[in-house]
Amino acid sequence: MNTSANMMPFKVCCIASIEEAQLAIRYGAHALGLVSAMPSGPGVIDESLIADIASFVRTQHSGIKTFVLTSLQSVDAIAAQHARVLTTTIQLCDALLQGSYQDLHALLPAVELVQVIHVNDPTAIAEAQQIAPQVNALLLDSGSPHAAQKTLGGTGRTHNWDISAAIVQGVSVPVYLAGGLRADNVAQAVAHVRPFALDICSGVRSLGLLDEQKLAEFARATS
Repeated sequence: MNTSANMMPFKVCCIASIEEAQLAIRYGAHALGLVSAMPSGPGVIDESLIADIASFVRTQHSGIKTFVLTSLQSVDAIAAQHARVLTTTIQLCDALLQGSYQDLHALLPAVELVQVIHVNDPTAIAEAQQIAPQVNALLLDSGSPHAAQKTLGGTGRTHNWDISAAIVQGVSVPVYLAGGLRADNVAQAVAHVRPFALDICSGVRSLGLLDEQKLAEFARATS
């Protein structure tokens, strides 16, 4: 177990039970990702379970953030979903098409908004710079939101860290780095990108389940 003060903050995503939440927190996770309905990808759980895990964390581990990962693209639908799950944070995995970030902040003033930027080419830099002032943080991932079958996360693929580094240098909000991180590449990723925090899913799982050994190795590698 590694919870040193020098550990880079990291979020464990695709949490599927209270037991997984407890395990992630035990190894130093500062945030947990709870995946609601997605067009594809791993980790989706029912909103009722998201609400149960968020409630457990809120009452037993009040310093830990809970993120609901949403593929919804309407402010009204996102706000209604949040009322059902009551996480500390909303992770917008796709583009916001109906309503604005300002509208969402007005409806949910106590809730942090984290926009995912899918880093596929250098256009992600301008996208990140345009969105950053409107949200609390960005998260850089390796999805394909414009594909015929969208993927909005959980791909296990790395992306171009040169682009990610340029985004970190070009915005003034915290930036989470996701996409194919593992114990054996995370130190290189941190040195290259210099993110605020890390986001991990497939790199700490075996057969879909949170793997304590991989989680311990990842925690050690972030120190």
